[in-house]
Amino acid sequence: MQDFTALVSWPAAPLTDFLVRKSLLSLDPPPSTVTSLPEDYVSSPRNLLQWSTYDLIDHDLTHSYGADSRVLSSSYIIRKALIRKHFLSRCIHNYLVKHPESLLSYASPQTWELEISYADELDEMWSDDLYDLGQELDKRSNRWWILKPGMADRAMGIRLFHSKEQLQRIFEGFDEDSDEEERPGLDTNVVTSQLRHFVIQEYLSNSILVDPLEVPLDGRPKPRLKDLHGHKFHLRVYCVASGALTVYMYTRILSLFSAVRYAAPTSAVNDEDAVNGDLAAHLTNTSLQGERGEAGVRLLDELVGCHILSASPSPQEHKQPAPPRHQPRPPRAMGEVLEVDHVRSLSQAQVKEARRTAEARHLSPVLAQEDIEDIKAQISDVLAETFKAALEMSVHFQPLPNAFELYGVDFLVTHTAPFSSPSTRKYQVHILEVNSEPAIELTGPRLTWILEDLFRAIGKVCVAPFFTPVQCKEGEEHDISTWQVGDTREALRKCLEVQVRGAGSW
Repeated sequence: MQDFTALVSWPAAPLTDFLVRKSLLSLDPPPSTVTSLPEDYVSSPRNLLQWSTYDLIDHDLTHSYGADSRVLSSSYIIRKALIRKHFLSRCIHNYLVKHPESLLSYASPQTWELEISYADELDEMWSDDLYDLGQELDKRSNRWWILKPGMADRAMGIRLFHSKEQLQRIFEGFDEDSDEEERPGLDTNVVTSQLRHFVIQEYLSNSILVDPLEVPLDGRPKPRLKDLHGHKFHLRVYCVASGALTVYMYTRILSLFSAVRYAAPTSAVNDEDAVNGDLAAHLTNTSLQGERGEAGVRLLDELVGCHILSASPSPQEHKQPAPPRHQPRPPRAMGEVLEVDHVRSLSQAQVKEARRTAEARHLSPVLAQEDIEDIKAQISDVLAETFKAALEMSVHFQPLPNAFELYGVDFLVTHTAPFSSPSTRKYQVHILEVNSEPAIELTGPRLTWILEDLFRAIGKVCVAPFFTPVQCKEGEEHDISTWQVGDTREALRKCLEVQVRGAGSW
């Protein structure tokens, strides 16, 4: 591998900064690192890696890539088709128009876009952009919908509604003076005029529910089955895109749980404050649960053997849901850090015994290893299709041969509804959003090791081959030419490999 200099600067993300530097130290030889580019590099770039936050990357240098200099950057310059919710919605819609057979037709929630600055603009939209949604709402069914700002993060501005009137009140609430008395619960308020772009998605009410306390963190015994309570969770999948274009899925997937037990929204509630006053049962973002530490974070692989508590709920549970049960905050010392072998050594005998017991007693089913592997396979396929869709929106996604980028992609897992997909699988994954520069610091210290492995893998797979002469790669550690789609190395599963037209001329 040739010598190169690395620009490393993450002023607002110290953990990311640490992980990047540790990854670079694992390379042979390790590069010299700087926190700002010397003037001579700007005027005459040589072998340079810019592994920094997007705003500190010199994107002109990225475009200066040529025969006399090799500049690799940790972000694509144009990627709005992926990382903005309203662009992603449009991207998937356009792709499905051309490819109606794509699995994205049932692996992405039904979505509408709207651009609105003030609540009084909503009336006209019911006869235009939101006509189809208006038809659904006029049916007065039990379906619920979720409103999300297109460019906000950390669950800001998310609201639930099931009628036109309720959506109107939500936007009127956004327009009100922000100095009014704060409401109890999670603070997710936004100002409509500052955001403008929103998406409305169908609320996936049949998500699988698990109690994270079945995977104790502090040495406590597992709760008895009758003491378990279903919590909503989503999957945070780390995805690495490299060059123009290869896509990898990191196979160590996180499960992020809501703070309180799940209670389905009900049409009997007419005041949006009752539903949206405290969304803790519906929101699984770790950024809203800082006081819980890492109590709501598990590896997907750790859920093997956990009971699915959303299967066949009784009518009584719908009529009189129990009050939310807050999970205790774990102590600062979380016990020993889990090793890879420990996670993989989950007892299949215990899983099978739990399944037999559940079936014999007609109790809740459990997640088996084959269920986890099927979920991972689905995610890999959905990621591949999503990036294919983005490639067809070339104005807003332009991969470069001398760039790579880490994304945090959020998925929800639901029970497969009858006739909703051509497959016979039990569970269906749905892509929710794609995040650039994901907030990895919220993972918590117990699972920091998976982040260390992820960044080390990025160094080996994306950085080292770029600075290794072609004639030296074959048969060596940095040779990735034999890596086939579907294969896994360094805990990265290759999901997609395509040659973007024009990339070879760089």
